[in-house]
Amino acid sequence: MHHPFENTQTIMAKKSPSSVTSEYSVNHNGISTYYADLVFGPTAQANYLSSDVCLAIQEAASHGKPISRETADEVAAGMQAWALDLGATHYTHWFQPLRGTTAEKHDSFFEPTGVDTGMEKFGGKALAQQEPDASSFPSGGIRNTFEARGYTAWDPSSPAFIMPKAGAKTLCIPTVFVSYTGEALDYKAPLLKSVAFLKSASTDVCHYFDKNVKTCSISLGIEQEYFLVDEQQFKSRPDLMFAGRTLIGNSPAKGQQLEDHYFGSIPNRVLAFMADFEELAHLLGIPLRTRHNEVAPAQFECAPQYEDMNLAVDHNSLLMDLMESVASDHQLRVLLHEKPYKGINGSGKHNNWSIITDTGVNVFSPGNSPESNLQFLTFFVNTIKAVHDHRDLLRASIATAANDHRLGANEAPPAIVSVFVGHTLENVLNDFEANAKTATKAGVSATINVPNIPEILFDNTDRNRTSPFAFTGNKFEFRAVGSSDNCSSSMVVLNTIVANQLKQFKSEVDAILKSKKGMKVEDAIKGILRGYIADSRKILFGGNGYGEEWKKEAKKRGLSNITTTPEALKAYLTPASTSLFVDNGIFSHRELEARTEIRYENYVLRLQIEGRIMNELVSSYVIPAAVNYQKRLADNVNSLQSMGLKKDSHKAQTEIVEFLAKQINRVYELNEKMTAERAKANNLEHADQKAMAYCNKVKPMFDDIRECCDEIERVCDDAEWILPKYRELLSLS
Repeated sequence: MHHPFENTQTIMAKKSPSSVTSEYSVNHNGISTYYADLVFGPTAQANYLSSDVCLAIQEAASHGKPISRETADEVAAGMQAWALDLGATHYTHWFQPLRGTTAEKHDSFFEPTGVDTGMEKFGGKALAQQEPDASSFPSGGIRNTFEARGYTAWDPSSPAFIMPKAGAKTLCIPTVFVSYTGEALDYKAPLLKSVAFLKSASTDVCHYFDKNVKTCSISLGIEQEYFLVDEQQFKSRPDLMFAGRTLIGNSPAKGQQLEDHYFGSIPNRVLAFMADFEELAHLLGIPLRTRHNEVAPAQFECAPQYEDMNLAVDHNSLLMDLMESVASDHQLRVLLHEKPYKGINGSGKHNNWSIITDTGVNVFSPGNSPESNLQFLTFFVNTIKAVHDHRDLLRASIATAANDHRLGANEAPPAIVSVFVGHTLENVLNDFEANAKTATKAGVSATINVPNIPEILFDNTDRNRTSPFAFTGNKFEFRAVGSSDNCSSSMVVLNTIVANQLKQFKSEVDAILKSKKGMKVEDAIKGILRGYIADSRKILFGGNGYGEEWKKEAKKRGLSNITTTPEALKAYLTPASTSLFVDNGIFSHRELEARTEIRYENYVLRLQIEGRIMNELVSSYVIPAAVNYQKRLADNVNSLQSMGLKKDSHKAQTEIVEFLAKQINRVYELNEKMTAERAKANNLEHADQKAMAYCNKVKPMFDDIRECCDEIERVCDDAEWILPKYRELLSLS
């Protein structure tokens, strides 16, 4: 039997505390020699399972066909043998509850058979279903605390993998997580439903153009932005440790204004971290391909190749776990918060989304002549129409307390949902609507006027970094998703609104063809698409999304500018949204209400934590530092006065003492007032009411308190100010 690590050397010796090497060391003869060696994918399955069982897994993954308990037993036996060969001692159902992080409960393969004997045991029942305690996970009221039962169920479409950590190796089995009464309590279950819905709707529409299409896949590539900070400095900042962002901090003299960090040489310490987590990611089958410095100092990005959506989301969740784990080996911490530092760029998670037929056609590929590519225009226009009709729901899908800080600031997309398609395709839509003939070119060849630089091919359109939802050549890029978010929330909405729109489109086409005998399918499609273009025109925007002019223009067009999460979340429970999700089987009424309740609760909890940390920072750090420095200056003034020196000799010290006195009193009063407002908000009964109170009454006071703290930091002696400043936090060497 072929051993999965035939080309891979593994080093499982425990590391010394100072080691920054990865858990595994591989032969570096190319990533392909060890890629996915820790994954029970098709290659490993072929070595440990019969061809019939491998086919059953493939059919379950591709077409949703159920796997029998007998087949599950065979899968479990092969999976256990593979895991034991790689040194795994435990297994876990790996799932994604509604709290933003993954979850796992480890069980040993070992089972005692006597006083001094035992065996490794793992059957189909353990593979297919487990029963973790559901009472302590967010449920939005679906489960009471005393009702503990919940179920995880195996997802065959996402391969199991071995997670090596701290010398231990665990078999991780991706699963869905549901309540005792069957409601989904995770991100994966509704994602799988939305993917199936979009695949079905897309396939039906593709049949207008190619009867050979049997199914479609939903492709997703997730670019991940993040910050790194030294671990010791991280531990010296309570706000970074518990809120993920700096609640106070004066801007450094040099931030990102020179833009010298973007695509700059990667610092050695960071590159070592990147190499380690990429190596482990490749062993786990995550197809990372890109790494680079981002715009803000200490900010970076990694990006994978495109994958099937379910796998891409699983891999992104796993990637965030890996990054945080590996960073600690390098005495670093990963900051995934959307806005960890004020005044510089925040971090997003750009979701590159497309639909691919099983015949190998990307339906969003315009080809050389998009104006004559009716299949492309059909999917292109229907997607724009879906975003237009459900723009507020799409905004709600990326609404979090953290993302509110990012949207519309420092190169992040604005909170106004619009679609960028570029001048060429906008002209195509205009001419198509007017039934006018147009001619486009795939690209323009040109020679740059620089010696030794060859001819290059220019694209038809530029990119627009300010657009929240942009067409980028052969895919749509949803740029507004936050860096810490689970992409399922946004992708469930995008999949569902587009699938529902395609379903509606097909019903309209079929109705016209039925009522008008002899009409060509192409003519029916063109007529409907022209109406869609006219209806959706106001969502198209290719200008500067940061400008005040766009806010005014968007308001004229009737586009919402929803800047806060509590306002955004209202879109989930409108009659239109409820009908969209319930009628199409994505959520039940109860699930939709529960998930919205959880989003409100999460918003409140985040701000509650930030409020408490702000209290601590003010009372335990800022005021003591200011008082100590003030006392030193006052002692100096008294000393100078006792020497009989004139007032002018200690004018600066006196003014600083007076300034600090004013700021100390103000920050103390604001802190007390903020605490009182939090108490009022906490006494409100409903989560949405609490969220609105925290948004409108408590959160604005954070900015006022911060302003005072930052003014104190600006004048305070470094010897008294014990919190690491921005200049230290943003410097990685």
